Amino acid sequence: MGRVSDRRRILRVGPEQRRFRADTLLGEEPLEIQLNGAAYTVTMRTPGDDVDLALGLLHSEAVISTAEDTVTAKHCTDSDLNVLDVTLRVTAPPPRTGFTVSSACGACGTSSLDALWEYLTPRLRYEIASDPVSVEVPVLTGVPEKLRAAQRTFSRTGGSHGAALFTSDGDLLCVREDVGRHNAVDKVIGWALREGRLPLNGNLLAVSGRVGAEIVQKAAMAGIPVLAAISAPSTLAVDLAQRWGMTLAGFVRDGRCNVYSGFDRIADDVTT
Repeated sequence: MGRVSDRRRILRVGPEQRRFRADTLLGEEPLEIQLNGAAYTVTMRTPGDDVDLALGLLHSEAVISTAEDTVTAKHCTDSDLNVLDVTLRVTAPPPRTGFTVSSACGACGTSSLDALWEYLTPRLRYEIASDPVSVEVPVLTGVPEKLRAAQRTFSRTGGSHGAALFTSDGDLLCVREDVGRHNAVDKVIGWALREGRLPLNGNLLAVSGRVGAEIVQKAAMAGIPVLAAISAPSTLAVDLAQRWGMTLAGFVRDGRCNVYSGFDRIADDVTT
């Protein structure tokens, strides 16, 4: 248990070939996150950076705001890396019985539409709309290539999502990978929380693939003013970004992108 990737025997077939070979697959295993020794949630993730994942998830759900809110965060035993306990300095909220997060979506474990909306629209800790940061177009459109170059697990498996934190000048600060895109974002935010970097004002978050509402929510809770995705955003992602004053860009590739909200932060002119 606890492998980022694993080698498996596969049958490779094609028009002129049929042979067995070894292939490297991305790891996907459950992680039970406990609060003060009691089960809180189970998430499907790629093992690695589990403490960052847990802290980022707890921050996104408003359980903690800084690293000082925790006493310890560690795997329960050295032999079972799929159970991690976070000891809080304050009393933990009641565990959400049966709450399970899949590797597909950070909000898929919510039990009702009301709970889902409460999850996606929390009271933000940090003001995003007033963040004066601006990003040059070449910087914005250049982050996907830097993210891809830093994705070592993707290079081996072809199966991981990536999230990376950049300065407004395009300097890479942190990159994390996971089978779930929302997990990769949580890992980045958890890293920033441990490093005492929150709020992440003046920074840019880039994610592989599409961007849904849960990614915007996590970025907003961390105070991130600019979010860039290699693929498309959803309508709710755009609605939330507009509501919170976040700059959201999609289809960021080949020197171009679509900007859906927060146009004023783009330093070069954007044709309307």
